Amino acid sequence: MINKTVHLDEIRFEYSDPGALVDSIRRRGVAIPVQVNVTDTGYECIDGRKRLSACRILSGEDASFEKIPVMILNDYSKSGSSFWGNTQNKH
Repeated sequence: MINKTVHLDEIRFEYSDPGALVDSIRRRGVAIPVQVNVTDTGYECIDGRKRLSACRILSGEDASFEKIPVMILNDYSKSGSSFWGNTQNKH
C-alpha cells in the first residue's frame, strides 16, 4: 500500500450524498485517506465515495479540497526485499 495525495479529477467514483460530512471535512480536512486502486486511466475509488463527494462540493469554495489523500491498495512496486533497503535475502 502506498499513501499519496492526488487530484479529485484523477479518481473515478460514484457521487454519494455526503450529508454532515461536508461540514466535518470543511473544519478538519480529510482525516482518513480514501482507498483506491490504480487503473490504466487513473484511480478507482474502493472506499470513500462520501469523502470524495464532500471534497467535490468543497472544492467550489476552496481549491485546497481538490487534492485528497489516498491509500493505493493495488500498487506493490515497493514490496519485496528491496523495500527494506537490501536486495539480498539474509534469512
